[in-house]
Amino acid sequence: MTLQLRFQLSLMMFLEFFMKGSWFVTLGTYLKNNLGASALEVSNIFSTQSLGAVIAPFFIGFIADRYFNAERVMGVLHLIGAGLLLMMYRADSAAAIYPYVLLYFIGYMSTLALTSSVAFRNLKDPQKQYPSIRIFGTIGWVVAGFAISYLFHWDTKEAVAAGTLQNTFLLGATCSAVLGMLCFLLPATPPLKKNQSSFNWGDALGLQALKLLRQKGFLIFFLTAIVICIPISFYYQHTNPFLVATGLPNPTAKMALGQLSEALCLLLIPLLFARLGYKK
Repeated sequence: MTLQLRFQLSLMMFLEFFMKGSWFVTLGTYLKNNLGASALEVSNIFSTQSLGAVIAPFFIGFIADRYFNAERVMGVLHLIGAGLLLMMYRADSAAAIYPYVLLYFIGYMSTLALTSSVAFRNLKDPQKQYPSIRIFGTIGWVVAGFAISYLFHWDTKEAVAAGTLQNTFLLGATCSAVLGMLCFLLPATPPLKKNQSSFNWGDALGLQALKLLRQKGFLIFFLTAIVICIPISFYYQHTNPFLVATGLPNPTAKMALGQLSEALCLLLIPLLFARLGYKK
């Protein structure tokens, strides 16, 4: 891997996750304290991330895999995302912000798949090289949390009451616009199915992936992932509002410290694969 390629892919990962970490972690606090959202409204808005994850594979299957380069599709989606984050900044109620968050996550969850596609298809040995690239996404998330707490001081109890958390959407929009433009400088990643003569709706909708559930190992992994995602949804909705309400200093930065365990695990993946094998 050349130094240029490593820098491009690492910066892509850093900005991809810095962008989400810059506004999503404090979203629950902003919705409750600044927009006066009810518990049901907060839950509905946070559920848009899951809805986006469901819809994204359809978009990728129909568009990105067949007609356009992955890096170009990603660039366009991030530029649109910047506009949607600006609309979130201007929204004055939970009802007004909901459609923008939903549209944003349909695009953002698509870009998550595209970042992996661009990285894997441009690395010669993804199993060994990808962790050292992906870790910059974790670093981006941590840096975003530290910036909110220690650089901008937007998450203190007094700052939240003054409405400064609204600025997190501007930070995210700026990052999204920068990444959108940088995507067009990434290595060309043409569609895999461009020359495919027949169109298969099953492939486009990702139905072929359901066959993996016949494998016991994948079925266990699938069910485990579902169970893990249940407490995660509660965590993102309620942790930051709880920590702000208790007056804990720099709550967003302290939440970001949890990502250090993820960073450690990512760095250990190649070593653990080599020493212990995949299952262990």
